[in-house]
Order: sequence, then C-alpha cells, then structure tokens
Amino acid sequence: MPVNKGYSRGWKHGQGRGKETLVTCTFCGRKVPKYKTFSVVRGFRITDPLLKEELGTKGRGVSLMNSKQYACPGCARHRHIVRRKKR
Repeated sequence: MPVNKGYSRGWKHGQGRGKETLVTCTFCGRKVPKYKTFSVVRGFRITDPLLKEELGTKGRGVSLMNSKQYACPGCARHRHIVRRKKR
C-alpha cells in the first residue's frame, strides 16, 4: 500500500541519453534539471478599456513583454505556484 506523501511529482526524464539540460531558477539562482522545474509566464497586459480604445488598431503592435521564468520545486512551493496535495 503506497504511503501518502502529500506532494508527489509527475515529472519524467527526457528520452535522450546523456546529461539533462540545466536551467537556472529565476527566484533563487539554483541550477536544476529542466524536467524538474515549473515554468511561469510573466508579462504585462493592458486592462484599461480607455487606453485600449485610444490605441485602437495601433495597439495590436504593442509589445507586451512576456517572459518565461523557471522555478525550482522549493521556490514553486514557497511562492504558491504549486500547492501540496490535500489528504
């Protein structure tokens, strides 16, 4: 009978041989294999309706500055990107 550990990962290794690709955690700077990290997309959105209307068709070309960030398992739990399983 399996023991309920509370938090279990569902990650799998890549199918290739050799060393796993390492990614730097955005929050703590730790080097972690990519398959263990949690990706977070942070960016900027224009939510003000008056500003959207003023930009009109020109607003389509506005760069929203989205960036993909990686969090190690410890930082992901600490920053509530991933929550523990409820019993």
